[in-house]
Amino acid sequence: MQNDAPKNVMSEHSINLRRTSVVLNPDQSRVLLRPFNPGDSQRAGRIIGRIMSLPEEQVGPLLGEVSAEFSQRHQGIRSRFLERFEQVRREHDPEGNLSEQRRLLIGAYFLAEYSLESAALFNPSIVVHPDQAGLSTGAQRFILSLRATGEGHISSITFRTGIIHSDSRIEILDAAGFLTEPRQIPNPAYEKGLFARKLRELALQGEFTGRVMDRLGDSFAMQELRCAIDAEVDQERQSNGVLQEDQITAHGIWMLARSNYEVQFQPEQQLSERILFPATPSQSNGIEDARFVRFQNDDGSYIYYATFTAFDGKVIMPELVETVDFVRFRFITLNGPAAQNKGMAMFPRKIDGQYAMLARQDNESIYLSFSDNIHFWNERKLLLRPTFSWELIQIGNCGSPIETDAGWLVLSHGVGPLRKYCIGAFLLDRDDPSKVIGRPRAPLLEPNENERKGYVPNVVYTCGALLHKSELIIPYGLADHATGFATVPVRDVLAAME
Repeated sequence: MQNDAPKNVMSEHSINLRRTSVVLNPDQSRVLLRPFNPGDSQRAGRIIGRIMSLPEEQVGPLLGEVSAEFSQRHQGIRSRFLERFEQVRREHDPEGNLSEQRRLLIGAYFLAEYSLESAALFNPSIVVHPDQAGLSTGAQRFILSLRATGEGHISSITFRTGIIHSDSRIEILDAAGFLTEPRQIPNPAYEKGLFARKLRELALQGEFTGRVMDRLGDSFAMQELRCAIDAEVDQERQSNGVLQEDQITAHGIWMLARSNYEVQFQPEQQLSERILFPATPSQSNGIEDARFVRFQNDDGSYIYYATFTAFDGKVIMPELVETVDFVRFRFITLNGPAAQNKGMAMFPRKIDGQYAMLARQDNESIYLSFSDNIHFWNERKLLLRPTFSWELIQIGNCGSPIETDAGWLVLSHGVGPLRKYCIGAFLLDRDDPSKVIGRPRAPLLEPNENERKGYVPNVVYTCGALLHKSELIIPYGLADHATGFATVPVRDVLAAME
């Protein structure tokens, strides 16, 4: 358990910011079981053939050795072996009546451990935990999301739980020893009108799309969509052959459906066991920099949203995930000309009946967008350009705005000489957030000598802070490697605004 009071009291640019001694370093021992795909189908078939050729009397002892070595590292490992075997069988269909032991062994050969944090654990965001029971007076439980980066520089979302005590002392609970991916569950239904609008936004309209949609009702399941696409492709094949442009359209329709999905963990799993790993083609090279916010609905209830950057190795796409309990998560594509680039961060409530979002569409400046539909972002307005010497390369938000009596407090990042990243702030009018009403000239936080070294030198960066009573709690990434914490009285930040 990490439990530290603030230390190193210092005055950074006349703001009483305190760095704490709490540091979360990447832990290479935290491993996840992932499917192992050895290459082309023929090679996989040869591997299965070699396993099938083992005498039955060797299968049991070999399986016993594998289970003994790895069962303490993963929960329910035999069920994972069987599950993976069923996936392999659908692709390669090993012949014969296989014993359970041989099926388990085949599954084991097509799994591999993935060290989730082998490279980095950084760029955190922080939100109030939905469960505040059992705390002492003045304390608050929180959820910390982090970007975990492992082999191949693939990023995923991992979580920690902690407590801010009444004296602003930060306590991070120890992470669980096991890691688990959620079960993907079919969307209960896609709304035809909403789905068709997304297709238009993606320029996937046309006669082929029209015929596919005509086969569907006002709401439809993923399997119904798959059948409708296949039926249209088969009909074209039987007549004049499938046009290449229709093949591309069919692929795009299916990719859109797959990019809107839901996953669910087991409620008894600890939060630090739950891993959101890339699951779609758009996320294949990583889920980066999730900005979580506790959003208040019109009826006073809360839902958690997180905007994040999906990366497929070439293209970055902003996407959205929502949850009410951190057990079930729904992933949603974002569409429209204002849903571009990186760094989208939602306001924690609607403003004048509309959703509001900060983003950076031009790689340099911060923009403000409003929408009556969380899926679509069409209009944008320039909010801030790089101004001060420490941000002349680019600026962007560092998480969702925080509502205060003085206005919307937004943490920002700026990139300056030698690509040094600093954390700054600005203040927006509470009723009209298109008005910037204050900015400190100097950053709140810039990398010190202990924070300069890492995967990317000279970077401090956060994806969200939390206001606890009168103190601003800022978790932040250290050189794109580890995560630290700082606290600062919010009155000091507001007093520095010009």
